[in-house]
Amino acid sequence: MSVALTLTRLGGCARAKELRRRHSGRALAKALRNGEVIKVGRGRYALPATAEHRRIAHARTGVLSHLSAAQDHGWKVKNVPERPQVTFPRTRRLRSGQREGIDPHWADLDGAERVAGVTSPLRTVLDCARTLPFDEALAVADSALRSGKVDVVELRATAAGLQGKGAGAARRVAEHADGRAANPLESVLRALCIEEGLLLTPQLEVADPGLFAKVDLGSEELRLIVEAEGYETHGTRKGLRRDCQRHSLFAIWGWASLRFSFEDVMFEQDWSRWVLRSWLAMHSGGVPASPPNRFRDAA
Repeated sequence: MSVALTLTRLGGCARAKELRRRHSGRALAKALRNGEVIKVGRGRYALPATAEHRRIAHARTGVLSHLSAAQDHGWKVKNVPERPQVTFPRTRRLRSGQREGIDPHWADLDGAERVAGVTSPLRTVLDCARTLPFDEALAVADSALRSGKVDVVELRATAAGLQGKGAGAARRVAEHADGRAANPLESVLRALCIEEGLLLTPQLEVADPGLFAKVDLGSEELRLIVEAEGYETHGTRKGLRRDCQRHSLFAIWGWASLRFSFEDVMFEQDWSRWVLRSWLAMHSGGVPASPPNRFRDAA
């Protein structure tokens, strides 16, 4: 896997230590020289599109917004935007050629946003929450809270006062946004859980006699652990052994453990949803429905 692809799967931006888990220092330096990735701060890397999107927005006298703004703020996202997402003042009219290659939006922009060339952190979260699917929007909101650039109380208060298209969706995202989520993979998996009726705590600390662990998602009431296994493997025999021991202890102390791969969370959500629904059905004394057709051999 190339450094650029790793960066994409990490959410479009990452710290050096995240990239070094999979790539050598030499590989990272080569990717920088070749322009596959760019350095945006001390120990922080992003895709070249981040800078290119800002350049295009500036050339059209608009401001970066939505997912492009989220990337510019340094937040991780589920899907890195292919085209710049640019917001213009409501009175601005674009010629046909100016629309090419961008996703345009119109809104009232304040002076600070026009000077900065990007929508404010709070507006960016709410713009994404209004327009994106729930899992993508939750990933942005979680990352914004994790960064400290957005306050959860202000987010929920502002969302409560929204009106118009997407206001309900924004309030839902604000209600569930949680900065404890470690990355977009966990955020997307939590969104699927929420939509299937499972309200789980991010980074739950599990403590039983002889057992103390922090898990991606969990519920003490349900004795349920849900973990998102990233694109990187555990890497070493020691890591694999430790993980096997940990999940054996979960089982001994009566915790159900559901584990999901990056691909199933991001690209095969019907399988992930079926697993979550099936666990709930069994937990409630029911019987799970048949899995999606193309997964019946796996089940």
